[in-house]
Amino acid sequence: MNTTAYLILTVLVVSSLYVGIRYLIRAYHPYRGTRIVTCPENGSPAIVEVDALHAALTSVMGSPDIRLEACSRWPLKENCGQECLANLGLPSDCLVRGVLMKWYTGKSCIFCGQQFEAVHWIDHKPALQSPEGSLVEWSQIQMENLDKVLGSYLPVCWDCYIAQSFREEHPELVVYRPWREGIERNVGRRRA
Repeated sequence: MNTTAYLILTVLVVSSLYVGIRYLIRAYHPYRGTRIVTCPENGSPAIVEVDALHAALTSVMGSPDIRLEACSRWPLKENCGQECLANLGLPSDCLVRGVLMKWYTGKSCIFCGQQFEAVHWIDHKPALQSPEGSLVEWSQIQMENLDKVLGSYLPVCWDCYIAQSFREEHPELVVYRPWREGIERNVGRRRA
């Protein structure tokens, strides 16, 4: 084989890989993420995660084989029939991220009062204030307690979370100037 044949073969292989990988990424995307579903067995909410890689790989041969990778009711109910997959809507509103986006919509930060418009989940994640007054990141919340958290915690924007966390961790480095920007003395306490 000459150089031209190798070049053509290389271009065909690279093109095939590009198309195949792009297809797998597009097939993987709708199934990834943690979702909230209603368990058909007891009617209560359950946190599930679809095996997105398996669904993407099996979609190459036709319709995807969707199965669960994790569930909040496992390992106790691990051998269930996974009937919840029938009511597992794949739009983004059943993803935990979608539920949280809806929860933040229209709410304002309890410290600065700025309304949440777009929530950034990659770099500037919003936080929460617990009923006891402590600041909490979403990574500290167990998904089984999501309903309780959404009902009793208050929203905190990223900027205020960083500032208030610094103020709590290093009070000796913070100069408090209440006359600027109408800052209240009871910052950090729940508003009625």
